[in-house]
Order: sequence, then C-alpha cells, then structure tokens
Amino acid sequence: MELIRQLRPEERLQRAMELSEMVRLAGEAALRRAHPNASEREIFLLAARQKLGDELCRRVYGPA
Repeated sequence: MELIRQLRPEERLQRAMELSEMVRLAGEAALRRAHPNASEREIFLLAARQKLGDELCRRVYGPA
C-alpha cells in the first residue's frame, strides 16, 4: 500500500486504468470460453449485458 501512496496522482490513475483493462480482458476471455462459437459482437453484447443489466442493455443496443 505504501508503494501506491508514493506514486504521483497521474501514475495512480494510469495503474487503475491498466487494472481495469486487465479485468475487462479477463471477463471477455471467460465469456469466450463459455461461448466458444460467439462472434466478437456477441461477446461485446454479453459483456455489456453483464455490466448494464438486461433492460438497459436492450435499450442501448437493441434486442439481442
């Protein structure tokens, strides 16, 4: 934790963004394993549904 405190604010932000990207990629990899025949668009929509919920995802991206 002390190492994080020593970082400049912009470095902390960069690390947080990198961690967020890693989590997103890991989530997409899990979806690909669960749905091996899904297209990239289908993976995107599955991830969006997880993040937004069914109703909001349908409003934003239309019916599946």
